[in-house]
Amino acid sequence: DKEVRAIFLRLFAQLFQGYRSCLQLIRIHAEPVIHFHKAAFLGQRGLIENDFLTKVLNGMAFAGFVSERGPPFRTCDLFDELVAFEVERIKAEEGNPPKMIKHVRELAEQLFKNENPNPHIAFQKVPRPTEGSHLRVHILPFPRINECRVQELLQEGLARSQGAPPATRGDKKCVVPAGPPVGMFARL
Repeated sequence: DKEVRAIFLRLFAQLFQGYRSCLQLIRIHAEPVIHFHKAAFLGQRGLIENDFLTKVLNGMAFAGFVSERGPPFRTCDLFDELVAFEVERIKAEEGNPPKMIKHVRELAEQLFKNENPNPHIAFQKVPRPTEGSHLRVHILPFPRINECRVQELLQEGLARSQGAPPATRGDKKCVVPAGPPVGMFARL
């Protein structure tokens, strides 16, 4: 699972290398708008005639990608690091499958660590129900919920949360690395 995700991560990092150099932040509106120059991106990479990439860039998923990843100050992740710093490594590994596989496994391990920051905590597996378990008649009906008790618990929780400091997320925002400009890349 993680290795397949790592392969797609590398693919999209290669596909969108240099996309940050084609972003423009427009501050005319109260809320800044991020514009992506598709023609400049395709032209600088020599891919103007590439129908696939043109369709990808015109899609709604890419528009969401630009709006989410376009801001210059946000939380960075593994994809940002790949696009900014691993361009040469990915290009060098194109002709060397063992190195490519090693890098995919490293990325898969990082993806796993991102999802499971505390690997020493064991996850409890829920056993599968036995065959025919749904036919058993001795199963007790689900108890009715006491509405008064639910309200009491909600009020207690609200009272506790009002006195507590606001929760903050551990992610730190930083300036997103731009990586090399688009013009450095040859055809895919």
